[in-house]
Amino acid sequence: MIKRLFAIIALFLFVLICSSNKSAVIADKINWKKVHVLVYSKNGKGFVHDNIPAAIASIKQIAARIGFTVDVSDDPSLFTDDNLKKYNVLIFNNTNNDVFDTDDQKLALMHYIEAGGGFVGLHSATGTERNWAWFKRMIGASFQHHAHHQPFKEIIIDSTNVSVSFLPHIWEQVDECYFFKEVNPDLHVLLVHDLSTLLDDKEKPDFYGASSPSAWCHEFDGGREWYTSLGHDSTTYFKPDFQKHILGGIEWAIGKNKALDYGKAHAKKVDEALPY
Repeated sequence: MIKRLFAIIALFLFVLICSSNKSAVIADKINWKKVHVLVYSKNGKGFVHDNIPAAIASIKQIAARIGFTVDVSDDPSLFTDDNLKKYNVLIFNNTNNDVFDTDDQKLALMHYIEAGGGFVGLHSATGTERNWAWFKRMIGASFQHHAHHQPFKEIIIDSTNVSVSFLPHIWEQVDECYFFKEVNPDLHVLLVHDLSTLLDDKEKPDFYGASSPSAWCHEFDGGREWYTSLGHDSTTYFKPDFQKHILGGIEWAIGKNKALDYGKAHAKKVDEALPY
């Protein structure tokens, strides 16, 4: 009887440990030493966030700890098929407005996604390329406006996703509460803003109810895309929970880490009809 009791306790502890280390188990499936990431921070005309250097430093900290390689640039000429082939994930770090000089550069991004590439967007990245329909569908939505900087609460919608699985159900933040338009209907929402916690209810659009999307992921046009609207403050990027949030987004975008297949890259022009 005692042996059976010990066996049951041991089994319970094993299951508990496996559950609590869910993110670690997922991370173990990736050979991080072979992961190469491009952090792109280009901004067009308009507002430029001062958090960009902090986000870069934070991602470099994560990379040093986990073991992957990071390139950093704001040069759109790097967007060619040959150059993007070496990256597992592209991170658009608080990019905003028009960030490409030519259609060929845009096509290179399209080909990368169509080939199965991973994409991560941080905070103002949804304000990028506001006149390019494909990009807005790919990243998931287009920035509309935000409430003033204030404390509010985030609610976890999918606690199984590696980018939020370690967070409490209610995640308290001090940030900008972003609102979006042209939302892609296929988004898998991970976090929502609890709009009842905003200090001024008048700041939310009429078409939202008690909550609105804050972070999401989806598969689009062959690639895997993850986005978080949080991260306005430079200090946020050095908080352990937010670094795990970003790392989880990178992990999700990498997925099974399949090799890029440029045989599936089909775009001929940047304004081709969207797949839906």
